[in-house]
Amino acid sequence: MSVSPRLKRVSSGKFAFSSDAVSRRDANYHPTVWGDYFLNHSSKFLETNENIREEHEKLGLQVRSLLVDEKMDHLNKIKLIDDIIRLGVDYHFESEIKGELKKLHDQDHLDLDLCSTSILFRLLRAHGFRISSDVFTKFKNANGEFESDDARGWWSLYEATHLRTPEESILEEALKISREKLEALLPQLSIPLSDCVRHALHIPYYRNVPRLVARQYIPLYDAEATKIESLARFAKIDFNMLQALHQNELKEVSRWWKDFDFATKLPYARDRISEGYYWIMGAHHEPKFSLSRKFLTKIIGITSLIDDTYDVYGNLEEVTKFTEAVERWDMEAVNDLPQYMQVIYTGLLGMYEEFKDDLINAGGRDFALYYAIEVMKEIVRSYQKEAEFFHTGYTPGFDEYMENSIISGGYKMFIILEVITRGEYSLKETLDWALTVPEMVKSSSLIARFVDDIQTYKAEEERGEDVSAVRCYMKEYGVSEEEACKRMREMIEIEWKKLNKETQETDEVTTPVVLPSLNFTRVLEVMYDEGDGYSNSQGVTKDRITALLRDPIDL
Repeated sequence: MSVSPRLKRVSSGKFAFSSDAVSRRDANYHPTVWGDYFLNHSSKFLETNENIREEHEKLGLQVRSLLVDEKMDHLNKIKLIDDIIRLGVDYHFESEIKGELKKLHDQDHLDLDLCSTSILFRLLRAHGFRISSDVFTKFKNANGEFESDDARGWWSLYEATHLRTPEESILEEALKISREKLEALLPQLSIPLSDCVRHALHIPYYRNVPRLVARQYIPLYDAEATKIESLARFAKIDFNMLQALHQNELKEVSRWWKDFDFATKLPYARDRISEGYYWIMGAHHEPKFSLSRKFLTKIIGITSLIDDTYDVYGNLEEVTKFTEAVERWDMEAVNDLPQYMQVIYTGLLGMYEEFKDDLINAGGRDFALYYAIEVMKEIVRSYQKEAEFFHTGYTPGFDEYMENSIISGGYKMFIILEVITRGEYSLKETLDWALTVPEMVKSSSLIARFVDDIQTYKAEEERGEDVSAVRCYMKEYGVSEEEACKRMREMIEIEWKKLNKETQETDEVTTPVVLPSLNFTRVLEVMYDEGDGYSNSQGVTKDRITALLRDPIDL
């Protein structure tokens, strides 16, 4: 079991002894790999590059002029928009991109090749425009088979298929053939196209974290013979400027974590504040969401501590007391808790109080605090249920396990909290709707659960935890381990198609939930693509944090 993006809930057969001589489980999580690095480090990029802000502003104006240039042909305009988004600078040109896409969408009979048709299809669907998958029919030959001699066309088609919805058979067919073609062509391709294809086959663009895509694509775009110099330079400078902001945010959050001394007071729990920030930054990286990132990073840190307490260290009596205290949501309740739990409870309520006025209730939305507190209470209730499963030796059925996991996985909580803290909603009905676990939120949560369990259930069992989606499915349906994992992968694809459909058919109530649902699902895909990258953050997670939060891009 695990938190949120299921910050992994693991147990162990090993025991440690607390000061009160009560035997405790111990998951043996490794210490933080970062120490106090981000607490003491600040970017010197702006200080060591004089006039860089002025250059950045000037280059941005040049890129904007290109973007709205009415003389640019359709093929180049489509590629320019795609490059701007892949390079991670689209947040500077949101209205211009929407306007140009609308013009392209409203055009009749665009004569585009497979590459440009695929890119435009992906761009339009990703930005809320309706477009039929029938646009790909013209790329089939007389035998009804997709046909192309263009490697970029196959790459672009492959990327477009990941926005398919249920019952789009032409895109299912396109996915299969484009993957086969790319795998066959890959050894023959040269850089930068070969790296673009390799990245796509590992994690498709639409399912990847935008900030990580930008870090990968900036040097690849820079290597293109047809690159636009002003755009390439602008993207590098912008990445480093945004990285400097992110480092300052992480420094502030790291100070909060250090001041509470969670790592020393709760040695059984994961010390992962840097990884938590990376998780939240992956979900929304834009400067205007700075306050939201700091709050949600603290949320993910505290939730991880609660998760480990329920799953690893606390006995049933202790965690029941904590659940009751959270239900009360009153600082006086701290006196009813064991001493080691008091620091968690104090940190939790203090954090909500800190951000209540400037973030949660911002914009006159005094009603938002109720929802922000309710989703936290709800996830603690789900941890309570899992603790009862463990301590009573009860094994739930697959449906019962999944129903609770939708909440204990944390995605419903983080999606709603991101909606609140982004502030891009106007109706209370949006929060009411999200609280009911609609299909959009449900699909995101189920993807998280299945991806998590496929990657981590074996390691979890080695530590003594025997309840997972995989094992529950095996037991209930009488299938092998291999068959259960295969079925989980099929369910992930089904839920992605449902999520695509839900996020493409929105209204005023549901639109604010789209990006939080998509982005947290993307972060999960990346965090768990090679195992539990949160609990075990010494490998690829450390490399990605290094690339995004430590090392600037050479200008």
